[in-house]
Amino acid sequence: MKLTQALTSAAQLRRDNVGTICGGRSRTWKEICRRVAGAAAGFRRLGIEPGDRIAILAFNSDLYIEALYAIAWAGAVAVPLNTRWAVAENAYALNDSEPRILLVDSAFAETATALQESRLLASVVFMDEGRPPNNMLSYDELAAEDPMEDASGADNDLAGIFYTGGTTGFPKGVMLSHANIIYESLVWIYALRFKEDTRYLHSAGMFHLAGASPMVALTLIGGTHVLIPKFEPELAMKAIAEHRVDYCLFVPTMLNMLLNHPTFGRYDLSSVKDCEYGASPMPDALLIKLMQVLPGWRFHQGYGMTESAALATILPWEYHALEGPLAAKRKSAGRAAPGVEVRIVDDAGKEVPRGTVGEIAIRGAGVMLGYWRKPAESARVLRNGWLHTGDGAWMDEDGFVYIVDRIKDMIVSGGENVYSGEVENAIFQHEHVRECAVIAVPDPQWGEAVHAIVVPKDGLTLDAETVIAHCRTLIAGYKCPRSVEIRREPLPLTGSGKIMKSALREEKWRGYTRSVN
Repeated sequence: MKLTQALTSAAQLRRDNVGTICGGRSRTWKEICRRVAGAAAGFRRLGIEPGDRIAILAFNSDLYIEALYAIAWAGAVAVPLNTRWAVAENAYALNDSEPRILLVDSAFAETATALQESRLLASVVFMDEGRPPNNMLSYDELAAEDPMEDASGADNDLAGIFYTGGTTGFPKGVMLSHANIIYESLVWIYALRFKEDTRYLHSAGMFHLAGASPMVALTLIGGTHVLIPKFEPELAMKAIAEHRVDYCLFVPTMLNMLLNHPTFGRYDLSSVKDCEYGASPMPDALLIKLMQVLPGWRFHQGYGMTESAALATILPWEYHALEGPLAAKRKSAGRAAPGVEVRIVDDAGKEVPRGTVGEIAIRGAGVMLGYWRKPAESARVLRNGWLHTGDGAWMDEDGFVYIVDRIKDMIVSGGENVYSGEVENAIFQHEHVRECAVIAVPDPQWGEAVHAIVVPKDGLTLDAETVIAHCRTLIAGYKCPRSVEIRREPLPLTGSGKIMKSALREEKWRGYTRSVN
């Protein structure tokens, strides 16, 4: 298995089919394959050798799709950077992964100038329309070069490093192989009903597996990618109506924003037949409302993580019943995806009885190779062939998984993962802070919101606005606390001297049936 086989398959079987629609531009799979082979040759001319890394910092576009395949075609490794991260966070990822080339679009041209201070970058390539700024190279000129033969890696060779938040305060690079990504693509095709005439709307960022994984799957069967730069409710609805999109993926927060947008109802969304949702729990009331106002949409839930190359469990449309014997399954995260094993285990890794809460463990072809240059953290989560997710759940007698809590200190806000350690690390850098704890609190719009409890040093003062402003200089805006509580008394501690977050959470989640939202 190799990533480029998705592209060569599309070019062979659906050569004249429109592969990408982006803005006012469309290209066939034959054109896309030719440009990918040219860009790969351009990367090689710039000094890229097999195994070298090439980073991308850009919003969604047809060029982003081409670049991902061109990187693989050249035998290199893709490093998609998070468009919502602060400069310091992406600088860390660059210094950690050591790419030779950085690809950027016009939205991040100025950011690239700051990032280019890294001594490791040999070139910065402008991946957008118009004349490249500063001393950047042109991606379109690279794509016009004489094409090279496919030099892609295969099977367990490293294909991409996808950065996630870190529980220790630093991002971790998830290493995914060619086999990891292609296998998960086959799961998408089989379990989530992708077809060769599917028109799929990309609203999730390509740096996410929620964006990249379905992209590879749809390419593999030669469907059509419809791209918007990033999710905006009206932009998404306009694209659906204009291009007759029939498949979408949205985070529950996005669906809530669509439903409550002033222009909802003005656009014809009837072309959509299937909608996959995931990345955060779906409030049942929101799901019921969506099913009522969008009766032609079939909803499918996917649960997974970057470390499992996206999908681990799937709840297909037929289990979204409002009444009858299947209605109870609607509140689950589904059952194991094809070829994936899922268990609920105790601290020792032993499977617990059905109905007992434990930790979700996953085994299958999509499980990552490990964390880039973090062997200790890799060993902590990859044990005896199983990926230990840190998510608490129970399984019923039919194999459906019901998520009830989060074992690791992660907050899911609007579909974005925020690790409390990252936020605490930023807060602690303020000279007036003595103690702090970051937890999730329920939020009607975002599902969960980042909440910080801060104790100032004796004799010094702090306020919520100061803490939030300080965080914004160090981490992405969506990770910054939405609320800050200043306390004078010490935070409660466990017997081992750790802050007792369970007690702090209990204060905020009292009256809720579970401590994730």
